[in-house]
Amino acid sequence: MSATTTPARRASPGDYLPPVVGIGSLVVFFLLVELLIQLGAVNRFIVPPPSEVLGSFGRVIVEEDILQRFLLTLTECLTAGVMLTVFGVSGGVLMHRFKLLQQACETWVAAMASAPIVLMYPLFLVIFGRNAWTIIMMGFVAALPPVILKTIEGIAGTRKVLVNVGRSFNLTPTQQFWKILFPAALPTIFVGVRLGLIFALINIVGVEFLINFGGLGQLINELAERYDLAGTYAAICFVILVSILFFMVLEKAERWLRPVD
Repeated sequence: MSATTTPARRASPGDYLPPVVGIGSLVVFFLLVELLIQLGAVNRFIVPPPSEVLGSFGRVIVEEDILQRFLLTLTECLTAGVMLTVFGVSGGVLMHRFKLLQQACETWVAAMASAPIVLMYPLFLVIFGRNAWTIIMMGFVAALPPVILKTIEGIAGTRKVLVNVGRSFNLTPTQQFWKILFPAALPTIFVGVRLGLIFALINIVGVEFLINFGGLGQLINELAERYDLAGTYAAICFVILVSILFFMVLEKAERWLRPVD
């Protein structure tokens, strides 16, 4: 007896509408900026015309070793992202499991989320030296609080009826965590990881800029010092590309972990 298979849903024109509107809005925005600059309403010595930025991509790629810098920043963000996911989720689980620890530390974690961690880069330079680990640890520390807080929120927000069902089946605490609490908390945990990656990327590029060491942040610093505005904005676009790649991978991971809503 052959197993029945569900036919794949065909893409409808409506599926393409959101990306088309998004790209179209971006194009219209850039055309409007170009027009305002050409009319003199916006100072071209502060904001370069989008046409010049687009034309500088080839020069930046060929002359500034952009691929190596891009991969360095991407690797630093990936390392910090893996660390903050492992330690952030683990920390949130521990704080939810031990209420005394949560009561003692949650306020400090929340305060750290709003602290300007990037200003502590001289301390990290002393501890780790002027190398990539200073940049990675700065991104990791700055991005840790939202992951911890969202993990606590996700686990604590699990519906009581699901917990009671687990108890009715005599699940052990470990089984209850992996079969009920953790799957229910995944959407909120992924929100925390997304916020953490944003904080990590901002701090990583910022520290690269401040200490003038490797990656896209150093390139932005160098281009800005040369007053190459078009090249500076082109380099910033590569930073945005790093962010886009991370969010695409994170979305795929969430779909893999949560195949059925």
